[in-house]
Amino acid sequence: MELPPRPALFDFNGVSMTRYFTDNWENVQNFKARPDDIVIATYPKAGTTWVSYILDLLYFGQTCPERQASIPLQKRVPFLDISLPSLPTGKDLADQLPTTPRLIKTHLPVQFLPKSFWEQNSRIIYVGRNAKDNAVSYFHFYRMNSAVPEPGEWSTFLRSFMDGKVVYGSWYDHVNGWWEKKQTYSKLHYMFYEDLIEDCGREIDQLCSFLGLSPSVEEKERIKTAVKFDNMKQNQMISFTTVKYMNQTVSPFLRRGKVGDWKDHFTVAQNEEFDEDYKEKMKNPTLKFRTEM
Repeated sequence: MELPPRPALFDFNGVSMTRYFTDNWENVQNFKARPDDIVIATYPKAGTTWVSYILDLLYFGQTCPERQASIPLQKRVPFLDISLPSLPTGKDLADQLPTTPRLIKTHLPVQFLPKSFWEQNSRIIYVGRNAKDNAVSYFHFYRMNSAVPEPGEWSTFLRSFMDGKVVYGSWYDHVNGWWEKKQTYSKLHYMFYEDLIEDCGREIDQLCSFLGLSPSVEEKERIKTAVKFDNMKQNQMISFTTVKYMNQTVSPFLRRGKVGDWKDHFTVAQNEEFDEDYKEKMKNPTLKFRTEM
């Protein structure tokens, strides 16, 4: 199948977007949430798939094991914002979910989340990742994904990332916006990618506590094994190998899954400039990320 040309980036209410994430805007904004919906919200490439899979296993790993082997994760946990030519929209897939709760992922900044999620008091899990690794991962994702603009060279992309001129806009606005929301919305659990890498079991325990789940020790061990990076990479239902917009020969969808990969990409000068820029833009002293472990 001939893929449509890569889209152009434009300013959408103060956030850089492309039409594949705004074409269905009205329908997305009018999405009818339910009180038991669970939203996984992230800036792109911050551990969305990882946390989506953990949640899917926590809720349905035992009750619907056949789904694990037959339905790709992107259909079990649909991406609400997306609207690609010749494919069902994320909103339609979310509407059609047969599961309770419905697990729904989004990359929307906090101000764009459909109002019904707040009105219904739905639970939200936000995952943040340090800006340097996030930038590197997003660069490689841009390279292999024809639903976003061409990235150019690494140095060009890094500048665009720092300026917020990438799809979903500024990393700073995104992580800070959701962090601020956490202070006033009690059903928001804010996680860090680096913490998941450091101790996945501990993070699963905290998730269970937030969600009111009490899986057995054996079940938690099974989940911990299933969501190890190498096991996810081998799992065709998780690794997005069926998505035609992604060319995994350019770069795999699940690429490195580590903390500190930025050191293989940033020059000394880029790192110094990034650190200066970070100090300027990262205004919230209570929100801290780790760039190495």
